[in-house]
Amino acid sequence: MTFELSFVDGRAEIISGADNYEQEGPMTTFFESDGRKYVDYWSSRVASFRTTDLASVRRVAKDATPLS
Repeated sequence: MTFELSFVDGRAEIISGADNYEQEGPMTTFFESDGRKYVDYWSSRVASFRTTDLASVRRVAKDATPLS
């Protein structure tokens, strides 16, 4: 799965290979969970960002073209 992130400073980032995300304290963390729809002990962290720096997180369908 792919997520498109927009930051408050105008940057954009694409996170590929993550199945889901959740807030961990001051961070928003993206996880690869082998297709499971939840985060568990076996999930692997893919990327983390300060939650206050994020303006939006959008899940992008596999056949969709991410916005630039």
